Amino acid sequence: MSPNSSYTRRDMRQALLLVVLFATLAFAARANADTWHDALPHAQEVGSGDFRWYGFSIYSARLWSERRPFDATAPFALELTYHRAISRERLVQTSIDEIKRLYGDSLPSDTLQHWRDDMSQAFRDVSPDDRLIGVFLPSQGCRFYNQKDWIADIPDPEFAKAFFSIWLDPRSRDAKLRAQLLGADQ
Repeated sequence: MSPNSSYTRRDMRQALLLVVLFATLAFAARANADTWHDALPHAQEVGSGDFRWYGFSIYSARLWSERRPFDATAPFALELTYHRAISRERLVQTSIDEIKRLYGDSLPSDTLQHWRDDMSQAFRDVSPDDRLIGVFLPSQGCRFYNQKDWIADIPDPEFAKAFFSIWLDPRSRDAKLRAQLLGADQ
C-alpha cells in the first residue's frame, strides 16, 4: 500500500469519526431539550397579545423568560399560536421583509439569503391552532419548536437577534403587541 492511500484512509476514518461524534452530540442535545420548556425550565410568562392585520386575527403571542424584569440579552422564548393557515414561504418572506425594514441596507444580501435558507429549513406550514416557539440563546443563536417537539437550531447569534427584533425592537411594526409582550400593560 502506498503512503498516499494510507493517508487517505486515515483521513477518511478521522472524518467518519468526527461525523459520528457530531451526530451523537446533536442527538444528545436534542434529547436534552425535546420541548422548549426543557430549554427554559424556569420560564414564566412575561406578557401576551394578539397580532391582527386589517382586522383579521393572525396569531396570539406569548413571551417567556426566566428573568424578571425581562432582559432581551438573556435566554427567552416567543410562542406564536396561529389562527390562520400560513405557508412556510409566507412566514419566511414576511420575516425577511421585517428584518430588512428594521435593518435597512446594513445587512448584505448574501446574509439575508443565508437566513432565508435557514428559515426555510426551520419553518413549516402552519394551520389554525399550530404553535411555533422560538427560543433565543445568547451567543449561540436560536432553536425552534412546534407544539410537540424540537424542529431546528439556527446557530447564528446575529440571525437570532435580528429575528426576535421583529417583535421586541422599539421599531417593531406593532408597538401595542410589543408593549403587551414586555408586560407593559400588566
